[in-house]
Parts: sequence; structure tokens; C-alpha cells
Amino acid sequence: MIAANLLPLLVWGTVVGLDLASVLQGLLNRPLVAGGVAGVILGDPETGLRIGAVLELFALDVLPIGASRYPDYGAATVAAVAFGAGQEWAVALGPSVILGLLLAQVGGAGIVLQRRVTARALRGAALALDQGEPGAATRVHAAGLAADVVRSVGLAALGMAVATLGEHAPRLDLATAETLTVVAVSGGFVALIGGAIRRAGTRRRIAWLAGGVALGLLGVGLT
Repeated sequence: MIAANLLPLLVWGTVVGLDLASVLQGLLNRPLVAGGVAGVILGDPETGLRIGAVLELFALDVLPIGASRYPDYGAATVAAVAFGAGQEWAVALGPSVILGLLLAQVGGAGIVLQRRVTARALRGAALALDQGEPGAATRVHAAGLAADVVRSVGLAALGMAVATLGEHAPRLDLATAETLTVVAVSGGFVALIGGAIRRAGTRRRIAWLAGGVALGLLGVGLT
């Protein structure tokens, strides 16, 4: 399944990587979007949405601003969906989400390296920028964009390689796979709640958050 769709998955993984900060910023990098489209490419949109939804719980705590360090969930989600597509969701969800989380951390390390490349290009062009040399700023921007293209392509290619190898690896037994699914989903909700509490800040806002959660649970119970 992955081999037949390798090029579209690589292209999509690269696009969502670039969408994180360098270009577009059209929320294509969100796991729910990245996973959903990857699922459509693979002919299994339900798996794409399920895996994307769980990884979205972790990604909601990410603020890609300034010099903050954060995982890159875009291409990681594409690889996770490629790994889990075509399998029973209860078996595939947990291992796929864990794979996505690991690859997202690799993507985050790649972001740090990319920033260093951009900083080096900026230092090299400092004199030209100070003198207002035409095209100096364009060259610095182009260097940063090229570094992000390399990073995004590399992460997408790594993800496809891992997913392809995983496709031929022995499958976990049902009990282990279902346990990993419970752990992955539970971890996602813990990350979501922890991030919401940190973002809330003041006691008053935390109280409003608790009230909203209580109303949401009440609504679920009534339905």
C-alpha cells in the first residue's frame, strides 16, 4: 500500500512540513488535516482521521512561535497513517500514534538544526544587510526556506522508510496492540488537559475551564 502511494505521500509530507512555519501556514500541518489527507491518499480515510485525531490531542499543546522548541507533527502523522492504514483500527491505532510521537520529536530536532543554518546565513550576510545591499535579505530568506525544504523532505522520507519497514515487520498480538491503543489515547487526553491548565494560567480561568469540561461531559452523558 505504501509503495504504490510513495510519491504522493512524500509530497504531502513535505508540504505539511513547510506549512508549519516557512510557507502557507494554512493549518495543513495539523495532525487531523495531515492524517485525513494521508488516509485519503491511501484509500483509508477513517484510519487517517483516527490517528490524526489522537495526535492532534498532543499537538494542541504546541505553540510554534519565536524560538520555542516543539515537535513537528505534520510529516510524522503522515508516516503514522501510512503505517496503520489497512489494519483493524483497534490494533493499528496505538502503535501508529507512538510511531508518530517518536517521529515528531525527530522533526523537532530538525527544526533546531534548521534554525542554526538560518542563523549562520544571517551572520554571514550581516554586513550586507547593514549596508542595505540589494538582494541580501532575499538571499537570507532563500537560505532559510531551502533549509526547511531539506528538513521537511528528510523527515517525510524517514517517516516513509520507517512505515515501509514496519509494514513488513511482525504484527503485535491483539492484547498488546489494544493496550498500546488505550495508552496512546489516554496519553493524548492527559496532554490535552495538562496543556489547557497551563494555558489557563489564573485560578479564575482554570475555574471557567473546569466548568466548560463539566458541561461537555454532561452533554456527552445526555446524548
